[in-house]
Amino acid sequence: MEKLLDTFLLMLDGSEITLEIFFLTLLAALPLGMLAALGRLSSLRLLSRLVELYIWIMRGTPLMLQLLFVYFALPMVGIRLPDIAAALLAFILNYAAYFAEIFRAGIQSVPKGQYEAARTLGMSYPQTMWRIILPQVFRMVLPPVSNETINLVKDTSLVYILAMNDLLRVARTIVQREFDMTPFVIAAAFYLSMTFVLTWGFKKLEAYYGKYEQ
Repeated sequence: MEKLLDTFLLMLDGSEITLEIFFLTLLAALPLGMLAALGRLSSLRLLSRLVELYIWIMRGTPLMLQLLFVYFALPMVGIRLPDIAAALLAFILNYAAYFAEIFRAGIQSVPKGQYEAARTLGMSYPQTMWRIILPQVFRMVLPPVSNETINLVKDTSLVYILAMNDLLRVARTIVQREFDMTPFVIAAAFYLSMTFVLTWGFKKLEAYYGKYEQ
């Protein structure tokens, strides 16, 4: 029992890295994704094309490759980042691209008549987006944002390749040392717990905003 408790405590320490990457990525990728979506829809052709290229690269290459590129390629050009910063940079850029496409689809699904009505009322473009369009977009994108957020929880395990002591790496280290598969079961329980909480939270949000559409 004492051995099991020690294993649990070690993995609890490892989960700190996992949770740190998850929350900081979400905190930065959501607003960056919204800005990228607006840039993608911009009437400025150059800006729109550049954002489109960024999204295409981020969505078209594996996150693991992006992690390796940031971690190993940037130092070759004189840019050296701490392990956690390198991991966060790759995660934020990757997930912002996915969120950008979700937000873009949400914005484009709002009827054009609402833009015209806002213009008739004398509202500027920023006012129209903030007061009329984005509140509707927020409700519509909740399901796909929920899916990407849950994927983020599982993708945090990829920092294992950077030799960071996240939840999965701690579990594997203990398994190799003790020849016991229990740490993998505990790791699975950690991930399932996090995804359960997120799923529950997003369902509550969807139910809350859904009542206004009835």
